[in-house]
Amino acid sequence: MKALFLFAFMALPLAAERDFLTANEADQIRETAQDPNARLKLYVHFAKQRLDLVKSMLAKDKAGRSIMVHDALDDYAHIIDAMDDVVDDALKHQADLKIGLAAVQAGEASMLADLEKIRDAGPKDMARYEFALTQAIETTSDSLDLAKQDLGKRTADVEAKEAREKKELESMSKSEDAKEKEKQQGAKKSDEAPAGNRRKVPTLRRPGEQAPPQQ
Repeated sequence: MKALFLFAFMALPLAAERDFLTANEADQIRETAQDPNARLKLYVHFAKQRLDLVKSMLAKDKAGRSIMVHDALDDYAHIIDAMDDVVDDALKHQADLKIGLAAVQAGEASMLADLEKIRDAGPKDMARYEFALTQAIETTSDSLDLAKQDLGKRTADVEAKEAREKKELESMSKSEDAKEKEKQQGAKKSDEAPAGNRRKVPTLRRPGEQAPPQQ
């Protein structure tokens, strides 16, 4: 079964812009839309699968493994980010996240230790995925710190961030409206300007020369 999963994951298209979840994983996430705790547990499971793939690839000195390791680490980091988004959104709705956050803390603590072991082991091709590995470590460390944070403080931080973003959007909207109004007023003034003050359309005719009659 594990070999089947590795084959299926390796068969995914390698593109610059690709989904960090498989179609089946995305379906499972959608099915847990109303339960943030179940969704967090799923994300932890998917993150562990990506890390298991990385460890499996690094256990074999196989040509071409570096791109697979890089992409798995990149997907892993996106999954961790997605978990943080789930927590923040759930806190806005005052959801009870005890079960989900317990799974996140336990999972991320274990995965962070594994990532640091990979870094410290210094695989010979690490230069090809070192940035992705560093990002995965930093993302996991930051997420773990957030998971351990007092929920009251984190909720307050989320609400404050949402208020700032809302204010920025309103400010941008007002600025765009003002620019559009100014543009419309300028166009209106141009239309209302006296004919003698309007700029003449350039012409190639000599002074006094009349336009030929239209046929």
